[in-house]
Amino acid sequence: QVQLVQSGGGSVQPGGSLELSCAPSESIFRITTMGWYRQAPGKQRELVAQISKDLSANVADSVKGRFTISRDNAKNTCYLQMNSLKVEDTAVYYCYAERIVTTAGGAWLNNWGQGTQVTVSS
Repeated sequence: QVQLVQSGGGSVQPGGSLELSCAPSESIFRITTMGWYRQAPGKQRELVAQISKDLSANVADSVKGRFTISRDNAKNTCYLQMNSLKVEDTAVYYCYAERIVTTAGGAWLNNWGQGTQVTVSS
């Protein structure tokens, strides 16, 4: 797979905001759907939001109205803007890309970022 490099995250108080970003570690020709998953301690990894190449997006009901996913196809970068954060949003967040075709001609499925801790606490 192609490594997705994540940035952002950290600690914030309830009601605060954070932004995550994610980009591939090498030169890319095309990326299909990108998204964000999260995994809280003792829980299964869950889909938070995803966005297709044509910018059609959807988000989980638990974050609807608070989180926004976007992408810049020119930069092959995906973003997750998280507003009005709640304690229950605390988790490790993972970037995901369904299919990546590199400029070197390789095609890779199920590509993941390294994970970023987001902690919401007072």
